[in-house]
Amino acid sequence: MAEQRWTVSRRSVLRGAAAVGVATATGTAGAGRATANPGGPRVAVLGGGVAGLTAAHELAERGFQVTVYERRALGGKARSIPVPGTGTGGRPDLPGEHGFRFFPGFYQHIPDTMRRIPFAGNPNGVWNNLINVPEARFARQDGDDFRLPLGRRAAIAPTPEIFQETVGAALATALKMPAAEGLYFANRLLVYYTSSDARRFGQWEHMSWFDYVGGHRRSHEFRALLSRTLTSIMVAAKENVASVRTIGNMGEQFLGNPFEVGNDGALDRVLNGPTNAAWIDPWTRRLAELGVRFALDAEVRGLQVHDRRIAAARVVENGVQRTVDADYFVVALPAEQARALWSPDVLAVRPELAAMDRLFVDWMAGIQFYLRTPADISRGHTAYVDAPWSLTSISQNQLWNSKFTGFGDGSVQDCLSVDISDWNTRGVLYGKPAKECTHQEIAREVWAQMRAHVGDALRDDALHSWFLDPGISWQGGHNTNADPLLINTAGSWECRPEPHGALENLFLAGDYVRTNVDLATMEGASESARAAVNALLEVAGSNAERCRKYTLYRSAELEPLRRQDADRYASGLPNIFDTPL
Repeated sequence: MAEQRWTVSRRSVLRGAAAVGVATATGTAGAGRATANPGGPRVAVLGGGVAGLTAAHELAERGFQVTVYERRALGGKARSIPVPGTGTGGRPDLPGEHGFRFFPGFYQHIPDTMRRIPFAGNPNGVWNNLINVPEARFARQDGDDFRLPLGRRAAIAPTPEIFQETVGAALATALKMPAAEGLYFANRLLVYYTSSDARRFGQWEHMSWFDYVGGHRRSHEFRALLSRTLTSIMVAAKENVASVRTIGNMGEQFLGNPFEVGNDGALDRVLNGPTNAAWIDPWTRRLAELGVRFALDAEVRGLQVHDRRIAAARVVENGVQRTVDADYFVVALPAEQARALWSPDVLAVRPELAAMDRLFVDWMAGIQFYLRTPADISRGHTAYVDAPWSLTSISQNQLWNSKFTGFGDGSVQDCLSVDISDWNTRGVLYGKPAKECTHQEIAREVWAQMRAHVGDALRDDALHSWFLDPGISWQGGHNTNADPLLINTAGSWECRPEPHGALENLFLAGDYVRTNVDLATMEGASESARAAVNALLEVAGSNAERCRKYTLYRSAELEPLRRQDADRYASGLPNIFDTPL
């Protein structure tokens, strides 16, 4: 009878069976003590990045049988990557990565999961491997740069007038720009902070940040620092295409929350070691303990639809094509891979998924420079304000427990991990965009752009070697990228799907799914996975505890103005503070 229960595909039978199958996990999911129920529903999680691992974690804690199918490596773009052949004398290979990871204090979903991943000696598991970053540096090509201390700052009075004056003056002084431009930018922040949800979705979702701040009418300093650099260093976004709503939401977290109210921790945090050692490997071990199974070298090629359900997934595993049967399917692939699965049969049931073809992906990838001497650039992240390729970096040895001399050949003392955000603008050495540069040219170009900003803090004789994200591949005179990044563009919210729809047993998890954080981030991936699992629990009729969800910070003092703005927006009037300056 139990075997028959899981082979029948009708909703009524599945709902009743799932409720029985996961009942033993009720009340224990938050503590992480439950394990997969051998008689529980089977879930195929397609994709082993942050979204897929989060979904697997939440489901396994609730008694589901979970198998994760991943074509390359667990952790996705968040993983660290050994540099092949660099380890000697019994030392591990040098650690590389897709790009440096940072964990802002407003992240809540990722830290909540981290607390449930055991790590030897840590009372709060992997979460204790997060450490605070004390400053950010904005380096200028002419040497006239500044350093911004991070951490809780002096309170800004909540009245709009004082907010605008205080923030405007602080920006103008710190960034050395005309007072009027600092005041103008503070006004733009205030307009967004006091905007109602109706205006945020109806007006600001459809305008680019660059247009909103009037970047084309402002000084070079304003465009470089407040339009371009802040968007790239804070949220890895592009100011000329990202919506006001996306950047404004992040501004509320970074700039509008000086006391870090509601935050999980400090404004800027990083891991204290390579991502795999400090997070991903302990995570996958924990999932295996919970009964999760992993199928690697497994590429998803298609979904079979029958009677408004996914009947099976077509997977090529270790070069052999097979079908995967499960009671539920969670597609946790990146947007560009997920939308390739939307066949006419899928779209016939969920036609709204066709809008995903309008989602935009672009390149953002990392390169690591291994140094023979420590890099004295900044005690945190550095933004190279005038770099054509929109570079940001962090020196890792000062922040890691495991020092670099323990890797590679023993002579490396530091690693400068650099994110390249603009692959389409011509560089300074070769006059070509990064997409058209060989890997050697990319390394030389990035090094030259950074040296133009920090001078002898980077010496040529200190450079040991470099490692470019292996997702970047040189083919036929140009590069390809196996791991592009979803770019939030103005108006793209309507193209992003909900985690569940008319296909009864299909659930979507990924940073392209509609989330509260609304940004292509690890946090967005984690939040979307929790939403997918909660939807699955509803369909299954499960009484297991739902995944916890978090919301972003908003100043309570400004709530009356947001309510007023809802009335103004409904009447066709602008925000009360949206006046020319």
